[in-house]
Amino acid sequence: MLREHRHVCTFFSSAVEEYETLLPFICDGINCGHRAYHVLPDHHKEDHFQRLRIAGIDVERVMKTRQLEVAVPEDTYLRTARFNKDAMLVLIQEALKAGADLGFPLTRMIAHAEAAVDDWKSSNDWVEYEMRLNSVLPNYDDPVICTFDANLLTVPHAIDILRTHPMVIIGGVFVENSFFTRPQDFIREVQLRTGPSRSYRG
Repeated sequence: MLREHRHVCTFFSSAVEEYETLLPFICDGINCGHRAYHVLPDHHKEDHFQRLRIAGIDVERVMKTRQLEVAVPEDTYLRTARFNKDAMLVLIQEALKAGADLGFPLTRMIAHAEAAVDDWKSSNDWVEYEMRLNSVLPNYDDPVICTFDANLLTVPHAIDILRTHPMVIIGGVFVENSFFTRPQDFIREVQLRTGPSRSYRG
């Protein structure tokens, strides 16, 4: 059960592990009449749809009613060609507001971040964006799960991502994250250790 915090991160090493954990959450939402908003790379879409069908979801029907919406990085993280944390914060809020405007009581968002991996190597924008989300999401009841392919992360990146989420799914278990750092403290730390024009070092 989600209470105060709705910003969740989870790390997976394989698609099998990911869907074993997240499919029950997705199916429960569809069955409850909630909206599902998913962000994933274009080349993963057909596999995603097939796994939803196998789980019993009528993909064509729920997409027609906009109960299920699937966006690609080019329309989200990379809408301005490169990752822009300010633009993404606006987009997340627009996506959540759209669910309410369409009449859905809740939007369950799952966002894959693989497309931003190049930006993680060159700047601290990504972790600052994730931390700033913690000031935005309390204005909404909608849960947001940020999923990460553990195979694409360095240890410093993984630690920073963990520190930016108040809730985490580990081994399929949803728990409060004891490593979460207050947004104002973490942003100040990242800015101090990298400087305004130096590359991100984790």
